Amino acid sequence: MTSESSSPPTWESLAVQAQGGDKKAYHKLLSEIFPYVRNYLMGGLSNAEWAEDIAQDVLLSVHKSLHTYSAGKSFKPWLMAITQFRRADYLRKHYSTRQNMQTDLDDHNFQATHVTNPAHAGELKDMEAALGKLPEKQRRLFMLVRVEGYSIEEAAKEMDMSVSAVKVSLHRTLKKLREDIELS
Repeated sequence: MTSESSSPPTWESLAVQAQGGDKKAYHKLLSEIFPYVRNYLMGGLSNAEWAEDIAQDVLLSVHKSLHTYSAGKSFKPWLMAITQFRRADYLRKHYSTRQNMQTDLDDHNFQATHVTNPAHAGELKDMEAALGKLPEKQRRLFMLVRVEGYSIEEAAKEMDMSVSAVKVSLHRTLKKLREDIELS
């Protein structure tokens, strides 16, 4: 008996066996990749239920497209491509509904924590003061993207800057604002 036969089968070998109709290999492959995919997704999502849902979608995609896996190639990059696609697809659908942006105005918690609440007036003044310390171009860029809702691309065009320069500037601006507000 070789040392290879005593080691557990790899995902690559399980995938090849499953392609050949081996139901035990197919079940073992799906059983092993599910927790791996779910744990991977949980690291980048704020909602554990989303990770569970996306992992289920990944299993369905693996089931439907297992025939496209090429024997002899690494299985993990193939699996991660499916995982990334399913994650992006799920988030695109979630955020396109804009349900995440709705707030119940009858909710008294909203009124207690909203920045326009008089109890938070000091925080708003701190923010205005911190914005006032910024150079005009940096402040304008921040206002375009964070207040007026411009996309990064739209703001870049408006400010005659590259997209990457806008991203860098916004990152630095947010860092500076956080520092200024924390110090006051």
